[in-house]
Amino acid sequence: MKPVLPPGLSAAQLDRALKAFAKVVGDEWVLSTDLDRDTYLDHFAVNADAHAAAAAVAPLTAEQVREIVLIANEYKVPLWPISRGKNFGYGGAAPRLKGSVVLDLSRMKKIEFDAENGTALVEPGVGFYDLYDYIQQNKLPFWTSVPGNSWGSVVGNALDRGVGYTTYGDHTSKICGMEVVLPTGEFMRTGMGAMSGAPTWNLYRYGFGPAWDQMFVQSNFGVVTKMGLWLMPAPESMIGLDIEMENADDLGWAVDLIAGMRRDGLLQQAPSLGSWLRGAAVLTTRKEWYDKPGALPDDVIAAIRKKFGIGWWSANMRLYGYEEVNEAAAKVISRAFAKRTRQPLKISHWRAGQPLEPNPFQGVPVTFPLQNAAWHGGRGGHIGYSPVLPANGAAALEQFKRTYDRYREFGMDYHGSFAMSERHITNVNQVLFNKDDKDMMGRVDKFFRALVGDAKEKRYGEYRTHIDYMDLVASTYDFNNHALRRANETIKDALDPNGILAPGKSGIWPRRYRSERT
Repeated sequence: MKPVLPPGLSAAQLDRALKAFAKVVGDEWVLSTDLDRDTYLDHFAVNADAHAAAAAVAPLTAEQVREIVLIANEYKVPLWPISRGKNFGYGGAAPRLKGSVVLDLSRMKKIEFDAENGTALVEPGVGFYDLYDYIQQNKLPFWTSVPGNSWGSVVGNALDRGVGYTTYGDHTSKICGMEVVLPTGEFMRTGMGAMSGAPTWNLYRYGFGPAWDQMFVQSNFGVVTKMGLWLMPAPESMIGLDIEMENADDLGWAVDLIAGMRRDGLLQQAPSLGSWLRGAAVLTTRKEWYDKPGALPDDVIAAIRKKFGIGWWSANMRLYGYEEVNEAAAKVISRAFAKRTRQPLKISHWRAGQPLEPNPFQGVPVTFPLQNAAWHGGRGGHIGYSPVLPANGAAALEQFKRTYDRYREFGMDYHGSFAMSERHITNVNQVLFNKDDKDMMGRVDKFFRALVGDAKEKRYGEYRTHIDYMDLVASTYDFNNHALRRANETIKDALDPNGILAPGKSGIWPRRYRSERT
């Protein structure tokens, strides 16, 4: 089959560009067969074909990335950079603009480690398993921070504001220094890296003048070819405090309690309060309990919870560091919960020298949470809906009830959680579906748009979203008639005059493709 082309690009232009790419990376790393193109589809999407790539090219070095970007400028070929393409629920490897050429950076896997300062300088193809294995093989006294599904890229996850489970779980905040290929093909290093050979590149974030690391987060302003990251020192001990909360309304007081602990520094890890389905969806499937359409009734939910010993909400808190300090903090936390609930805290201990468990709380990569995509059976999939709201119990409870009603209105099973930061909550909701269920798939888009509309009414914005909804979410950031979007696109046009790098990423369109905004 002929590849789909983006607007304004001819088949001859694409063919010449692909041949030029092959001279840089070798014929085997220009991927343009039907099978290749299928590999880069987002198979979790409602409509995978809406974001089909024309081809892909996979460089090995930053210099090859630069040459590819120069060629793309010459032939006006839009590129869609990916690190490993594992951002499931948000688009995977698929481009926002149909017909783009995927710039696949997964072959770039170099790791440089500063064991004295606990920093890693990694290329975008380095996955969480790669970094974990490197640390274990070299017996380095550091822990990685990993997301729930850990087969993605360390760089890619940080660039999309991904999170993990330890005190270093805010991955974007641990970025320190980048090497970037700008859309014109020019190399740049941020922060102290702007001084050639600076030993502080990955130690001090800001350098001199404006600090640009965050400019390349969730943007299409450059291709990150190296990233410095800070890693958590291996702790002397870890204490786990887990609680299953019986009632849906327990969310309110639990949010207020944990938010206070986060703000005063008692709890430095960001726990997540997850609904019963977050646990159940990796332990069982829906058809084992119910075979009718519509959202699960309360009696079925009660039966599932009883079977697996799951509360309506589960909270998993972790303390890391010196054992005496952790023990003291655990006592304070236990007393605080005892004043609010009779539900017991389950307390667990890990001490240095004991084996690590296959658990993201101990920085060990896992993939089992992806099992939740099979909840409905068939070809399972999901997309994420994640607005940000104040760390306030009443606000969280109101958000939950509003969202829960929407799930039931559209006949979907509620899968939500509230990730606790110091002053905000990220309400992460997964919309699980069966792509073989035509009726269900016909509801997903309207359902998602209703959720975004509800958040917009409350002035809550999403912190990231699926490629299908980047324009929708960007449109909700509407202060002063979308001044932020205008500023982003002014910068885009200045840095990328030919509009070749990731058109439409995060709702940022270059002048050349601005008519493609939906």
